[in-house]
Order: sequence, then structure tokens, then C-alpha cells
Amino acid sequence: MPSSGFIKPLLQMCGQDERRKGKRRVTGEIWQFVDSSGIGGIETHVRVLARALIDAGHPARVLLLAAHGDNPWLGQLAEAHVPVEVLDGRFGTLLARLKGERPALLHTHGYKAGILGRLAARLAGIPCVSTFHAGERGPFPVSLYQRLDEATSRFGARIAVSAPIAARLPGRVAVIGNFVAVPDQPPPFPTQDCVGFVGRLSLEKGPDLFGRIAEAVRAPPAFHMFGDGPMRQGLEQAHAGRVIFHGLVRAPETIWPRIGLLLMPSRAEGLPLAALEAMAAGIPVAAAAVGALPDVIRHGENGWLFPAGDIAAATAVVAQWHAASPDQVAAMSHAAWRTVRDRFGIAASLPAILAVYDAAISARAGGGGR
Repeated sequence: MPSSGFIKPLLQMCGQDERRKGKRRVTGEIWQFVDSSGIGGIETHVRVLARALIDAGHPARVLLLAAHGDNPWLGQLAEAHVPVEVLDGRFGTLLARLKGERPALLHTHGYKAGILGRLAARLAGIPCVSTFHAGERGPFPVSLYQRLDEATSRFGARIAVSAPIAARLPGRVAVIGNFVAVPDQPPPFPTQDCVGFVGRLSLEKGPDLFGRIAEAVRAPPAFHMFGDGPMRQGLEQAHAGRVIFHGLVRAPETIWPRIGLLLMPSRAEGLPLAALEAMAAGIPVAAAAVGALPDVIRHGENGWLFPAGDIAAATAVVAQWHAASPDQVAAMSHAAWRTVRDRFGIAASLPAILAVYDAAISARAGGGGR
């Protein structure tokens, strides 16, 4: 992780550049609103965004719609010194808080927070921005809620993390990819003879395909799976002899020193944070060419791509990585880190989000949001 001494000056310079150009700066507290029961891509994005806003001088708070038992994400937010509050799950409570405390803007993430948050913000006269993260349709009834979320998204400004997601939304949408904290110096290149899967063990992420690829690679390397989800029991029964299962890791940054390649055989994606975090740590990624991954990974330069669902092609990519020389691995590691630093770091992405905030606030002030 980069030091705050590196990130803060960059973000402060971004703010100074905005003022020099005469742009309006967001003033007042920004609420990041989400319905969360664990740690996933949305939660990681919200934590990084809230911390980046605070470091750039914009007060921010994370607001959870409701409590869902023991949520390890709350501990991550506390460690990042991000203010957080958990509501009681009622729409009326959210509306009353918006009317009473008058944040500068409400930023929603996920379909439930999006549907409820935009309506409450509209009734309270608060500017609202919604980010759309999911690259796949969930099963019914989640798919129905996702469509309702998209249909009602006109009640606020919209951000999509990839162009395919933006294409599903009506009207104008800002495409701003996910972003991560990036070390200011290239990390050491990976030496671990280990292929990792990091993510939710659900169908769209392809953990079953990861198991099949592991079985197809008869010789080393080792295959490790980090994550939990509805497919875990079946995966352990099918692949326990070849894949080592670690379950949910509450500190994802501890994963990267343990693997040499991140393998993502996803059936659908937006812009997965796991790929960006791995590349920021100098870990090359081999991924199915879905979602925004082809926009991030340049095949053979900073990682590898293969057709979705093609076990033979994925197996061949793993073999290429395993046969690479130390110099080739070091070059690819550096290219992966450089890609994320230049295109998906905090300082590269935060100004674009602040511009969306400014436009939403200006539209509300001018009556355009009514």
C-alpha cells in the first residue's frame, strides 16, 4: 500500500488544478450509500473512494441501509478511518436523515441502495449520483430489481464502471472505471509458483472453470482459491485434491504475496477490482475476455486473455506463465503495475468522479434535478 504522504499531495494537487481551471468544488459531506452484508467488489470500491475523498479534503461518510449480522467490512472501514453508520433498513429513516442533515450529495452503489437512495434524495432535494458495478444479471428476483434500478436511474446522475454496463442504461452515462491505491514504486516481481482465484464463489465468476483448469494442469503449479459463496461445498467435493480452499480472507492485501498469477475465468464481469489490485501489486492476470478486462489487459504484455469458457486456451495460458523466465515475469509484473498506476490509480480517477458530483450539484441548484 502506498503511504498517505504519497497519495495526499497528488489528490490535493488535483483539487488545486480544478480551482485554477475555475471549476466548482464539492463542498459539504458526501454520503456513500450501500446495502452490504460482507466484503465484495462494491465494498472495496466504496472504501477506497471514501478514503480518497477524505484525503482530498472532502468529508465523506459510508451509510449502510441495514445491519446484516457480523459484517467484516465494518472492520475494514474502521481500519481505514472512514466514518460509517448503519441504518435500520427503513426508507423513512433514510429520508429523515437526508432532510435533517442535508449532505452535499448522496452516492449510491448497488441496486437496492440505488432504488431507495435516488427516491429519498429526490424527495429531500439532495443531489444524487449512482454507480453501476454489476456486469452480469443476477437470478430472479435480483434480475427484476436490477432492471428496476436501471429504469429509475434517470432520477440521478449515473456512473458505470465499464462501457458494456453503460450501454444498458438510458440516457447519458459517465464511464469511470474502478480504481485502487497503487504503490509509488514498482513492487518486487512475484516468485510464488501458485495460481490464485480471488472472488465470490458464484457462477458468474467461474470458480467451477478454475477447478477444471486446475485439474487439466497435471504438473505444478499449485492452485489456491480465496473466497466464499454458494458454490463452495460442491467445489470442495469436486476439486479438494487439486485446489486448496482458504475461504473468505478479511485482509485481501495479504493474498498477493502468496500467488504468482491471478486466474479469472469469469463468465461475466464489469471491471473487477481483484484484477486491478493484483496488477497494482505486480501480479499478472490471466482472464477471460469479458466485460472491461480486454481494456485493461494487453495479451502477452501485462497479462493474458483467453475466450470465456475455453478450458484448453486457459490451460495453455497457465503453461505460458509457468514456463516464463524470471526476466519475462519481471517485465510483465512491471507492465501490470504501470498500467494500473497510469490508468486506474486514485489520482487518475478521482477528478472524473468529482466532476460528476459537481455537475449533479449544479443541476440540482439550477432546478435540473427536479
